Amino acid sequence: MSITEQSGTSLRFEGAVPRIGLYIIGDEILSGRRQDKHFSKMVELLGARGLKLAWAQFLGDDRAELVAALRRSFASGDIVFSCGGIGATPDDHTRQAAAQALGEPLVLHPEARRLIAERSAEMAAKGQGSADMETPENQQRLQMGMFPASAEIVANPYNRIPGFHVCNHTFMPGFPVMAWPMMEAMLDTRYADLHHREAWAEHSFLVFDMPESRITPAMVEIERRWPDVRAFSLPSVGEGSAPHIDLGVKGEPQAAAEALQWLQAEVTRLGGRLGS
Repeated sequence: MSITEQSGTSLRFEGAVPRIGLYIIGDEILSGRRQDKHFSKMVELLGARGLKLAWAQFLGDDRAELVAALRRSFASGDIVFSCGGIGATPDDHTRQAAAQALGEPLVLHPEARRLIAERSAEMAAKGQGSADMETPENQQRLQMGMFPASAEIVANPYNRIPGFHVCNHTFMPGFPVMAWPMMEAMLDTRYADLHHREAWAEHSFLVFDMPESRITPAMVEIERRWPDVRAFSLPSVGEGSAPHIDLGVKGEPQAAAEALQWLQAEVTRLGGRLGS
């Protein structure tokens, strides 16, 4: 994949669609104090644009672990969205880890400074704090605008406090009300050229009265006959219903449709019962 042209904030990509990954960061997720909501939303937003998630990783608030993960993903060429850890309290390490992974200093982004000052003034007008950016409280707020030197800001429509973008990584707060509009805006501006570029379809059906082992050779045969198609099997052991297999194919639409018909015929031939 190579970037051939930039127009405003939209990029034009050549070659295959890059892999897209997701980091979900925070000890509170790993401990269960909060439940993740970003994974399903990311899948939804990508699917609506003809894109799909290649990987996702949960990470704690550990600086060394974050640096190691980011070094790998910066080097990969993947497009990555990262949720969490960009605040200014001692347990937030994502901004610092990104800078360290890139070998860049953290600097106060001038546009971030302006936006944080505007937010502070808005709060002061409501009787919450001061608009004077020299107060200790506001100096601490400005830490949220300290990003790797080469980073661009990502607008936060909820409260103005921006995220940042660097090396095809978009870093956002952990709050869904902030992160989700930021995800969507980046997908529809910077990555608009990737939408619906690769034709792709997924089909599945339920199979009853058949062990997974009996249909596995047919799944292998599908991938031999149709190299652009992958078969999948999701067995159920009867949670709330009779034991069954959610069997399907995904890939290039025409090939996937052909493979689906062949697979359904094989299930019937082997004694399975088709469900909807």
